[in-house]
Amino acid sequence: MSVSSHHLTRVGITVNGARHEIEVEPRTLLVEFLRDHLGLTGTKVGCDTSQCGCCTVELDGRSAKSCTVLAVQADGGSVLTIEGLAAGDALHPLQEAFWELHGLQCGFCTPGMIMSAAELVADAGDGLSDAEIRHGLEGNLCRCTGYENIVRAVRRVASGA
Repeated sequence: MSVSSHHLTRVGITVNGARHEIEVEPRTLLVEFLRDHLGLTGTKVGCDTSQCGCCTVELDGRSAKSCTVLAVQADGGSVLTIEGLAAGDALHPLQEAFWELHGLQCGFCTPGMIMSAAELVADAGDGLSDAEIRHGLEGNLCRCTGYENIVRAVRRVASGA
């Protein structure tokens, strides 16, 4: 079943500080909008069921799994992806900590993990325990690392070290 152009919907979403107005099919997922229409492939598609967290972005200031949000639902909103987290050439402190403390191996889950961790650190600030970090990242799956170095990286940033 094909969709003709008269069934397209115009959405306007600010992504990483830049406004994008694009016509999409009403069923287009936010992750597809980011990857297919904007070429922002840092946001990964892992499971399409919201279980793995690879597609996590910040939507209007809160982390969201972009495989469960339609682009039309984000119309008028603001999205921050892993590509927009760094300040120019300077990595975000979480990106730096993941790199320095080996909080990644294959890297597939890393963008979603970092975006979830950014909200966790922003909300809780200093003094996050390892248990609180693990609980805060429960919606993100990693098949490579065993999580210990991910927790260490988040702890470093949360403690301001």
